[in-house]
Amino acid sequence: MTIPGSAESVEPVVRTSAGAVRGRTEDGLAVFRGIPFAEPPVGEARFAAPRRPRPWDGVRDAYAFGPPPPQDLGVAGTVGPPDVPEGDDWLTVNVWTPAPDPAARRPVMVWIHGGAYKMGHSGSPAYDARRIAADGDLVVVTLNYRLGMEGFAHIEGAPANRGLLDQVAALVWVQDNIAAFGGDPGRVTIFGESAGAGSVAALLAMPRAAGLFRRAVAQSVPGTFFSTELARDIGTDLAAELGLRPTVADLSDIAPDQLVKAGQALAPKMPGNVDRWGQAAPTITPYAPVVDGEFLPVAPWQALASGAARDVELMVGHNRDENRLFSALAGRLGEVGEDRAGAALRLYAPGGEAAYRAAFPEASANDLYERVQTDWLFAMPSLHLAEAHLAGGGRAHFYELTWPAPAFGGALGACHALDIPLLFGAFQADLARLQFGGAEPSEEALALSSRFRASWTAFARTGDPGWPAYDTQRRLVQVLDTEPTVVPYPEETSRRLWEGHEFTPLPLLRATG
Repeated sequence: MTIPGSAESVEPVVRTSAGAVRGRTEDGLAVFRGIPFAEPPVGEARFAAPRRPRPWDGVRDAYAFGPPPPQDLGVAGTVGPPDVPEGDDWLTVNVWTPAPDPAARRPVMVWIHGGAYKMGHSGSPAYDARRIAADGDLVVVTLNYRLGMEGFAHIEGAPANRGLLDQVAALVWVQDNIAAFGGDPGRVTIFGESAGAGSVAALLAMPRAAGLFRRAVAQSVPGTFFSTELARDIGTDLAAELGLRPTVADLSDIAPDQLVKAGQALAPKMPGNVDRWGQAAPTITPYAPVVDGEFLPVAPWQALASGAARDVELMVGHNRDENRLFSALAGRLGEVGEDRAGAALRLYAPGGEAAYRAAFPEASANDLYERVQTDWLFAMPSLHLAEAHLAGGGRAHFYELTWPAPAFGGALGACHALDIPLLFGAFQADLARLQFGGAEPSEEALALSSRFRASWTAFARTGDPGWPAYDTQRRLVQVLDTEPTVVPYPEETSRRLWEGHEFTPLPLLRATG
């Protein structure tokens, strides 16, 4: 319930299942930050499935974002937590609502941030949801979840996919409480980008998440899901960086920042383990959802094709030049030569190196490298997720972002994560500073940003983002550019190369010892 009179007050108060929270009125919205949806996962709760938060007496101030989960701070500090409180109350949600009126029953959008399953924070300025809530006249929730070893490493004696279980707990919190904030628990849309889109895909396949949302948006779905064997082997090496075994008994007393350092120490060694970890090795990311047979019974593509989420409406897409962001961050933008390109083609191309070279005869070594990396990691997993959903009896809309980032004279192209500032309208936050060169957005960028929000919120409201549903005959997709158009999927050459490929859990090629 909402406490009477609070909807019009400067500091609105809402009663949740654990206790009352006091937010603030900002730009015509009621905003609540740092609301616990689970107990802090420390002490006896560490490495365990999330537990409901302990109730509190009185009214809890919900003015500040909760502390970020322990995490890698990213490349040169470009992605990391802002100036937020310290503490171990990592599992919190934030709510933006036009009015905390239980009678309003507005659509609800729940954002799951990305960050390679090892970094990111719902309090990042990049995820300031006020424009989405205001433009769409709906309720937006953002959430934290455990990252890195805390959330995703294979640890004996602990459940797999703890970070995903945190997301399920947050969605349960939404079902229990969002009506008091003016939202409709029957019209919940989850949306996420990169690792957040991988999380969305996983949630579509998780029995525990069934019925917790009605629609889903997956922006740049990564194809990296680990088999249990691969996760166990990488987990052994992570613990070995600390001189320990990957068990709850060995790790439960180790400070969280030490677990972060273990991941940071292992990451640069991963490319040298291609013979063991295969395609996962060059990603330098030792974490991913694990197809454990319990919480995540099968990979999302297999689950959707079997009809696991046929009643959930899906919107999915990717950016044309995803990998260029990583090339830029590595200082290799436009500079990849034949040796590196050939190695990538041999590792990732489903038909082998010759197939890609024949399909793109005019492409340079650098272009082939960027193409196969983009296709393998994001573009084809996204397309195949939509097609799997169709095969299972579901409905999907597809898009491709082709508008180039302004920085570097447009050399970044439509790179990874460019959709985030366009969707949220936060152009000076995190990676957006790199993508936009620190400059103010052009009128063209602002118009495209407005279109993003209109399409995403229309989908959350009605299931129709404003363009035709995808099918395997016409293959119509929305191309998001200066002049958005609806055309057959533009990456037809890549689609044909990957036709028939199955995105299954990444295997362990060779065990240690």
